[in-house]
Amino acid sequence: MSYLLDPVDAGLIPYYALKDGSVDLCDIALMNDHLAVKADNQRRIEKWREDNER
Repeated sequence: MSYLLDPVDAGLIPYYALKDGSVDLCDIALMNDHLAVKADNQRRIEKWREDNER
């Protein structure tokens, strides 16, 4: 269920877009991939800062 709601929680789409069919599973997958890459990049940036900014 989280897979469907993660784009809503992130503010990428409104909840009603899931209900009215204006987005499909391909859209949801693309948004979830984007969120995962964004989170991974943020973790890498934070680790780099911890390792290099002393």
